[in-house]
Amino acid sequence: MIRAGVVGASGLAGGDLIRLITQHPDLELTFLGGSSNIGRRPAELHPGLRLDLGLTVQPVTEDIADLVDVVFLATPAPVSAELAALLADRVPAVVDLSGAFRIRTPELHDRWYPKVKRRTDLADRFVYGVPELIGDQLADAALISLPGCYATAITLGLAPLTLGLGLGLKTVVVDGKSGSSGGGLQLRTPDLHPLRNGAIAPYSPTGHRHAAEVGDFLDRAKSGTVGSLSMSAYGVSHVRGLLTSSYVFTDEPVDQRELQRAYVRFYKDHRFVRVRRHAETLIPVPDPQAVLGSNYCDVTVLRDEDQRAGGRIVVLAALDNLVKGAAGQAVQAVNLRFGLPEEAGLTMQPVMPA
Repeated sequence: MIRAGVVGASGLAGGDLIRLITQHPDLELTFLGGSSNIGRRPAELHPGLRLDLGLTVQPVTEDIADLVDVVFLATPAPVSAELAALLADRVPAVVDLSGAFRIRTPELHDRWYPKVKRRTDLADRFVYGVPELIGDQLADAALISLPGCYATAITLGLAPLTLGLGLGLKTVVVDGKSGSSGGGLQLRTPDLHPLRNGAIAPYSPTGHRHAAEVGDFLDRAKSGTVGSLSMSAYGVSHVRGLLTSSYVFTDEPVDQRELQRAYVRFYKDHRFVRVRRHAETLIPVPDPQAVLGSNYCDVTVLRDEDQRAGGRIVVLAALDNLVKGAAGQAVQAVNLRFGLPEEAGLTMQPVMPA
């Protein structure tokens, strides 16, 4: 069994990590870390987890290295930066779910994470990206930085165009909508139920750091090119799930049939990305409610045939931000890191309606 620790055990992503690890055939939960809930049991922190694991939340010290083979950091980015410096080279594998090490370029990192001071040498050592795109780099990786939830959806949506077809994308404009769990458990006035329920809140209308990390990753991954990539983000009233709509403009001729075939071909060996036709089900897809509780990302690509649309390609991607956008993707990465079947512990189907 592979011994796993979760730091940030009281948070939403931490709770989903506990849930997934305890049902995983090859992982054993051996450590829970935190700072504000020392001594509390998982069942106290997460009402849905009535588990007696014999574990309580403990402070994180370098002694954790004696207890775990892999540690998941479900912590705020400044905390992750400190813990990574403490645990690197002591724990065989560190998986960070925060934004501390997502953006490799120092200037871009400082712009979007000005309060996150990290060791430059560690930033260069972290492997970044969704497992479907960088799986071969995860084998024996000691430091893994997971993309943000929006970034996962956007990158999986665009990769067949850039990495698959090698297209030059002049402009990409992303519209992102996420449930309230994307903001964690911090108490903020705009997130109070009387204000959030039924709302469509434009909390980041002119830019989002997840778009910056997508651009940084695609620039390094090469093949096709992306001229400009911008994003507007909205909070909606459901709890789990997100949808990204990427509006892509390119001068390169490509029709709907070619696009559909390219997406199916690109993801044919990746079970957690489901390429879907917009009208294949009773409700139009992708729809976040059709993936809730699962590690799936549903992707649809459409060519806008209206000549006035300027050759627009519309890419839709939906996922559960706490599973494929966080905890599930973390477990998927660890499966690849330790040579386990990629789907181990992640075969749950979506729950709908939820």
